[in-house]
Amino acid sequence: MISIAEEIAVPSPPHRVWEIVSNPSEVVACINGAELGEAHDDGSFDGTLVVKFGAMKVSFAARVALDLTESDREGRLSARGKDGQGGTRFIARAKFRVTEGEGPGDARVSVLGEVQLNGRLAPLVESGAGAMVSRMTREFSAELIQRCAGTEAQAPAHPAGLLGRLRAWWARFLSRRQKASAASESAATTATASATKEAGNDPAQAQ
Repeated sequence: MISIAEEIAVPSPPHRVWEIVSNPSEVVACINGAELGEAHDDGSFDGTLVVKFGAMKVSFAARVALDLTESDREGRLSARGKDGQGGTRFIARAKFRVTEGEGPGDARVSVLGEVQLNGRLAPLVESGAGAMVSRMTREFSAELIQRCAGTEAQAPAHPAGLLGRLRAWWARFLSRRQKASAASESAATTATASATKEAGNDPAQAQ
């Protein structure tokens, strides 16, 4: 098993950092060798990651689910997949949270997770896990800091291709969640008002 416990200091406000780390397309853009695939109606999406171990490269494909708690700036990620040859399978779980940093206007991203591997490549991946996680954390941190600082501002607002399609899908998914929540609250309010009105018109209850 591979354990992950990382903290990343970012010289940008927590709300800005959350905008990036809560958006799958932005996160994938911060990870070398990662790509997004098809997005599914249940909110999950496909993804691939190519990891380098010395001179060897291993490609993994996974189905990823992301659960976000906006008020706490906290997210939970789960992924299940296999390597390109199908000989090694994995299950990954991670929890991340954005909090205030040490200085004013700074943020801190905390990540806790674990990856369980089974199969032919498991010993190779686990033996190089420490160096791999450290390298990927450094690369991710550098890209995250740049994106939070707005150095990607010259990029098109709606880039063509897969990244653009995923961003559009993610916006629609969040919109559907917000509308569903609003509809649920409206229905509950209407039901309560109706029940209160009926109770007021009931002679038995009025006595």
